[in-house]
Amino acid sequence: MQRVSWVALSVFVALFALVSWLGFVAARWRRGDLDQLHEWGLGGRRFGTVITWFLLGGDLYTAYTFVAVPALAFGAGAVAFFAVPYTIVVYPILFLVFPRIWHVCRKHNYITAADFVRGRFGSRWLALAIAVTGIIATIPYIALQLVGLQVVIGGLGLSGSAGMASYLPLIIAFAILAAFTHTSGLRAPASIAIVKDSLIYLATFAAIIVIPIQLGGFGKIFAAVPASHLLLAPPGAHSTGSYGAYATLALGSAMALLLYPHSMTAILSSSSGRALRRNAALLPTYSLMLGLLVLMGFFAIAAGVASRPEYAAGFKQFHDSFTVPALFLHSFPPWFVGLSFAAVGIGALVPAAIMSIASANLYTRNIYREFMCRNPTDRQEAHMAKWASLVVKCGALLFILFLPTQYAIYLQLLGGIWIIQTLPAVMLGAYTRWFNEHALLLGWAVGMVLGTAMAIGAHLTPTYVLQIAGYSFPAYSAFYTVVLNTLLAVLLTPIFNAMSTRVPVDETAALDYQG
Repeated sequence: MQRVSWVALSVFVALFALVSWLGFVAARWRRGDLDQLHEWGLGGRRFGTVITWFLLGGDLYTAYTFVAVPALAFGAGAVAFFAVPYTIVVYPILFLVFPRIWHVCRKHNYITAADFVRGRFGSRWLALAIAVTGIIATIPYIALQLVGLQVVIGGLGLSGSAGMASYLPLIIAFAILAAFTHTSGLRAPASIAIVKDSLIYLATFAAIIVIPIQLGGFGKIFAAVPASHLLLAPPGAHSTGSYGAYATLALGSAMALLLYPHSMTAILSSSSGRALRRNAALLPTYSLMLGLLVLMGFFAIAAGVASRPEYAAGFKQFHDSFTVPALFLHSFPPWFVGLSFAAVGIGALVPAAIMSIASANLYTRNIYREFMCRNPTDRQEAHMAKWASLVVKCGALLFILFLPTQYAIYLQLLGGIWIIQTLPAVMLGAYTRWFNEHALLLGWAVGMVLGTAMAIGAHLTPTYVLQIAGYSFPAYSAFYTVVLNTLLAVLLTPIFNAMSTRVPVDETAALDYQG
């Protein structure tokens, strides 16, 4: 059992209390009627460049990122650096595509990506597919934020008791998250993100400066890292090997990231398309931080934290995910450990809150309103979203309490494969109405089924090896399936258009996309 550090715990609790207070008082920040869904679920669409920068950064760079990326470098080596080009590729997509979507959503009061698809293609069934995909892809993502929180709670020495009592700190944090999300909506994570990102930057840059000095410099650190961890294995004959897997993992992840409901919610909460373009230029600073996080996995190898008996219980319980907590416990005084762990803990609250709000928006607008209550009042719609948000968070918590953590990781992997299947309808829909809605729906269905089958066939790892004429092409399953999905939509659109006499429906106009 990890020994409790009361100094670290006190700093952690104090900072956690601060952001909890911020979450509740955020209801009075930029006041709006929180009985309207666009106020509760999108912050009234009033966040400028600076707040959007913190919100998108807090949304995309999560607690699990802070824990999992160094853990991947610690366990698997150089493949962890895929996260750096992946996040760099994201920002041109943000710059080009999403201001167009923002403009049309603002004009037509669309709250979700599924609202946009419903208006663009006139199909509530295609919109339902987008909504359901977003919800099922998001719940395990929320669970992983709670995993990140659970790891740092374990690092503080609070997870050694038996039974459900070991989850008590996690349940308390969940209750606080649920309360301020219900009360303040998207304003809560937007205000907390400022504190979270400041702490994350402070902890990361301190680690990059202090730990190499303690270990004798970067030369000694890289000398201690096994050669197999420093470079990708070269591909063999008749195979693209790890190079193909690395490239498609980075590209596929970049194509999927902004399609997640929490990403779309943060984007649509912005005050203008110009604010989004500015953020596309400013957000790569987070990619720099991500590259520094990868190095922490190598620091942990050089420091030998996995072989130290005082951290054995943590590695036994959390495996490689305990890499960062062990490294900070080994390298810093207790007060700074508490600050750093609070950064990760707060880093769980921000994306978890946005993810639950985003899922609630999808359920309320594209399931409840479309199929259950066609004309709800604004108050009914907002209240339904608040309760749906609570249900989504409860589902994520049940993952942690009653299922092995690995299940959440597996489902989050599948979530990436699922969410990318919405790309043709959402991203290509931002540029053209040429596609037939039935062709898009069939392409989505094939991508979902085949992507799930590929992941299962690859033993729930991200890479599927395609064999063609004696050549093997390992690649990210999501990349293969979204290409097939798009090809099917392209090939089937003329066929379905020829079979149908219905005039295509499009609520939007070309000028809507230009603001």
